[in-house]
Parts: sequence; C-alpha cells; structure tokens
Amino acid sequence: MSEVVAVTGIAAGGDGVGRLADGRAVFVPRTVPGDRVLLRQEVQLRRSFARGEVAQVLEPGPARVTPACPHYVHDRCGDCQLQHLAYDAQIEAKRAIVGDALRRIGKLDVPDPECVEAVDEWRYRTKISLGVAHRRTPDGGTIIGFHPYDRPGRVFPLLDCQIATFPLMELWREVKERVALLPPALSRLTLRLDRDGGRHVIAESSGEPWLDAEALRGALSESATITCWWQPTDGAARVVAGRRTGFPATGFEPANPEMGMLLRAWVMDQLGELSGRVAWDLYGGIGDTAVLLAQRGASVVSVDADEMAIEWARTRDAPGVRFIAGRAEDVVSTLPEPAVVILNPPRTGLHWTVTLRLREQPVARLAYLSSDPATLARDLGRLAVNYRIVALRAFDLFPQTAHVQTAAVLERAE
Repeated sequence: MSEVVAVTGIAAGGDGVGRLADGRAVFVPRTVPGDRVLLRQEVQLRRSFARGEVAQVLEPGPARVTPACPHYVHDRCGDCQLQHLAYDAQIEAKRAIVGDALRRIGKLDVPDPECVEAVDEWRYRTKISLGVAHRRTPDGGTIIGFHPYDRPGRVFPLLDCQIATFPLMELWREVKERVALLPPALSRLTLRLDRDGGRHVIAESSGEPWLDAEALRGALSESATITCWWQPTDGAARVVAGRRTGFPATGFEPANPEMGMLLRAWVMDQLGELSGRVAWDLYGGIGDTAVLLAQRGASVVSVDADEMAIEWARTRDAPGVRFIAGRAEDVVSTLPEPAVVILNPPRTGLHWTVTLRLREQPVARLAYLSSDPATLARDLGRLAVNYRIVALRAFDLFPQTAHVQTAAVLERAE
C-alpha cells in the first residue's frame, strides 16, 4: 500500500524530506515543505533512510509554484532541482542546507548564514555541458541534451535552457542544426561564453581528433568569435579551430559571473588591510581574486593546476602577482609565509596536505570559498583547532538549482 508523507524540509541535493510511518527519513524529489504527498509503491528502503517518488500531491505546500520550463515537467530535467519552489523559499532552503552541514558535519556552533539573492533568477548561466546519446536504430541519429533526474543514463533533446543566457542559447540553436559536423563518437558537448565576447564549443570524444571543427566554425554566425576545442576522453582539451590564444574555455570561472564578482567583493571587504602583506590565492583559476588582492596592495602568489588558465592569467595587467601552474598540495611548502590565504578548491575540498599546512602554521586571516557545503563543513571542522569563523555568507549563484556557494572568513585563534 502506498504511504502518505508530510514534507518538512529540503535536503542537500534539492529533494524534499519527510518521515515514513516507521520513522525513517524519506527523500522525495520535486516536493516542497508543507506538501502532503502520496508516494508510489516502489519506495527504495535503506537501513536508516528511504527514497520515494510522488504518485500524487494531496495538499500542496504554500511555496509550491508552477515550473517555468517545459523540460522540467515533461522531460524531468535533472539540471535544475528547485523550479517548483518559490524563489524566496529557495533562498531559505539554501541557508538551511549550509547551516545544517556546518553543524552536523563540521560540529560548528553557527546559525544558518544569510544568503545573498541572485541578480537574475533566470537567464544567468554562461556555460552548459550536454550529454549525448547515439540512437541504435537503422537511421542512426544523435540526441544532445540533459539527463532526466530519475534516469541519468538517458538523454532528452534540449530545446531551450531557461537558466542559460539568450546568447548561449542562440549558439546552441546554431550548433544543433549542424550535429553532423561534430565528432562521430561525441560523448559530451560544452558551450561557453567568455568575458571577452568569445564563444566556445568543446567537444569530448574518443577516437580520432575532431576533423570537421573548422567547417562547423565557418558555418556559425559571427564565426570570428568562435573557438572550437577537442577534448579526447581522459585527455586535455586543445584548440582545433579558431584562435589559439585568448580566454581558456577549460579554465574555472563561475557560470554566473555577475554573482561571482559580488562574492569576491564581499570577501575582499572582510579581509581588512592588505597593503604590503603576502597573500596566497590557492586554486586561483584565471586570477580574478589575485587581481583584487593586488589592487589592495598585497603581494600575491596565485596557484592553479590548470596550465592554460595560468598562461592566460599571466597576460593580465596584474603587477604584484606571481602565477604558478601546479597543484596546491605540491607547492604549498615552497611558498613565502602568508598573512592572508584565499581558498577556492573544487567540490572535493582541500587536499589534506594543504589543511595540515594551515593548521600547523596558522595565518592571520583565511577565506574559504566553497560550492559544496559538505566538504566546506568537513574542512572548517578540521581547521577549527586553530581558527574561528568571523564572517559567513551564502550566495545564490545558481537559482532554480540546489547548488549554493558559500564564503567563510576565519581568523587565527589566539
């Protein structure tokens, strides 16, 4: 018999959470706090929790709204997780996700942080990565798009992503009409806009290089702004058509640049006087944070493992910054003693070598920028023996999704 569940919150990842009759927490996608839902009979039971799907919404919660994107409803698109939740409730959910992780995983005594609302709830994204499925039918065919959240092995054809910018979608509409010019063994396609007005098409495939890249580039409007990259499976991307220099499409930059800029500006305001001080910018990407530190008078060492990102960063007008291509954990022991450290690691968080260095030789101020509340909580918990949190704020870089960016500023405990 199907079970009725009252949804009480939003969990990390975006699923609603409630309780089964036996007391187990149950995670139910596409539900909101206040929903009373009838679950499908196929509930996946685990020892301490369960996963279910909605058969029927019996009573909608007050924050439930009609999703704007047809793909979200008809194709069960997994690229967004919260379009059915009113935006102010999305903000509250993200505050709770960050706060819960810091308390539960990091064992830190902190309240839910303030969450800065996005400048735009829609049409903010400057990068999309699309899955590919090749039909096994006599007439062949290739499907390029996103994955349904409940069938991640499948791909549905993308018509329009409503969180992507209009220029990015214009590029997609042109590219999808020329699929025959993409690599035949295509496994992933990424489209990206850069801050200099460039447009990038990154095709990932196995087998021979992308032979028709120049033909595709020439067929697109404003082809002078197009750069085509080929990324062999398990290999590094390289330019195969268009400019060989310029913005690196593989370099890290937030997919919501405007909100990323607001986040960095807030962090700078928390760091205090920097003039004449040595600052580390670890996992620094294309150098945006390093430039801001240098503008405030710091002597900066910026480290990133992406050689192309570092090569481009070195072309910037950034006196006072030394850019190093390498993994932070490999070079941290060789860097000059800092007064300030900025950390912006991947979702996996800090390498243990970096954590040890910061624990054994604490710095006056440390800022940690994170896109994963769980690894942020883990790392801040490890650093808590030498540091205390003095400022904490979340930023909604990714409206309509469950992703949240967090900035924590720490100072050395005396």
